[in-house]
Amino acid sequence: MTIGEAAGATGVSAKMIRYYESIGLLPKAGRTQGGYRTYGHTELHDLRFIRRARDLGFGIEEIRKLLDLWRDRERSNTEVKAIAQRHVEDLERKIADLTAMRRALSHLAACCAGDGRPDCPILEELGA
Repeated sequence: MTIGEAAGATGVSAKMIRYYESIGLLPKAGRTQGGYRTYGHTELHDLRFIRRARDLGFGIEEIRKLLDLWRDRERSNTEVKAIAQRHVEDLERKIADLTAMRRALSHLAACCAGDGRPDCPILEELGA
């Protein structure tokens, strides 16, 4: 497959495929005599794996480690679970932070009359 076909088959843009190759997340693609990149079954699997991991919010280095573990048929699932659990904990912290931000901003918005006057508790809080 060409890079465009691989992008269409995996949902990963050609730009991101080139990026993943440049950082070594994917091996360099084979090339045709004309210089076009070619992708086979293994590369398509890796691209789908990366896309799913990115959809779940894993970072590049986490994905690199997960791919290494996937490729290692002698692996232990203990390390895979630890990576996933750390990610869940990171997500829980982010959710708590976002919830606190939403609560604070909702409170400020409720305190602002929004009636065209110059005084504004939102701006006052931001300027404090």
